Amino acid sequence: MRKFVFFGGKGGVGKTTVSSAYGLKCAERGLSTLLVSTDPAHSTSDVFDQEFGDEPTPVEGHENLHAMEIDPEAEIERHMNEIRSSMGDQVSPAIVNEIDRQIELAHRTPGAYEAALFDRFIEVMRESDGYDRVVFDTSPTGGTLRLLALPEFLESWIDRLADKRRESVDLFEKAAIGDRKARARLEDDPIIARLADRKEKFEFAGRTLRENAAFHLVLNPDELSIEESRRAIDELEAVGLSVDGLVINKVAPKPDDDETGTGADYLRERHRTERDRLERIRSEFSEPIAATIEQRVSEIKGDLLEEIAAELGIEVETAEATASV
Repeated sequence: MRKFVFFGGKGGVGKTTVSSAYGLKCAERGLSTLLVSTDPAHSTSDVFDQEFGDEPTPVEGHENLHAMEIDPEAEIERHMNEIRSSMGDQVSPAIVNEIDRQIELAHRTPGAYEAALFDRFIEVMRESDGYDRVVFDTSPTGGTLRLLALPEFLESWIDRLADKRRESVDLFEKAAIGDRKARARLEDDPIIARLADRKEKFEFAGRTLRENAAFHLVLNPDELSIEESRRAIDELEAVGLSVDGLVINKVAPKPDDDETGTGADYLRERHRTERDRLERIRSEFSEPIAATIEQRVSEIKGDLLEEIAAELGIEVETAEATASV
């Protein structure tokens, strides 16, 4: 089993429930497990009745399990401050204010969320040596796909920026002080060094996602969820990533044959409709179904979370097996 396990899907399908249940299952098998929420809704705290922040915190009452919730807004602010500090060291005081204005505009542009979150995402992966398994409860499908596609896109983008920077420095220095100084300046240029560092981060992320990550989609037995899952699979395949399994959540239970009344009729019809959709998922998707989870009446926490953990047919090695690999 790969170290990093992702659960994605459209909003409201129950990703937090499933990822929390899987994290619990790993911990109960003796794996040191970190559960990471990158979903702005942050329901992990609700599942465990405990507040979590930006750093891993032991989950009360569950040995081997830690959790953290990444705050996207805080990450954007931190990301922008880092850029502001870095750029301020490289430019003249006369244009610092203009840089600040451009950074504030960038803060509000599409993609700022993904870029900031991706940096923290890389940090979590790099700092996870103390864990056997890291489980990501991701944001709704669109944001997740943009996040996972970033390494491939950004590696080539960084290469182009670095090439342009080298050309610029080389031409400027040749015009000013000659070839020998130009080469020395290129070797020590802080912007080129920063771009190289960024590229190395993206290469690490891309390699880790391809070689040491598993992806599962959570969906409900409804048309919108099925179609969005199909698109998600296609888009992940387009960036070289495959979905390892599907978790069908919130399936209506079948009423007893002797139940009568409007409520029983409604539930019986809904169960029949969802049964047809389950057959459609089985026939149209090549990805294995890791679990089919019936909808519960109560909030999923405590014993109910244990029940769902037991229903998940996703591979979990024991700590001993992991140590022997």
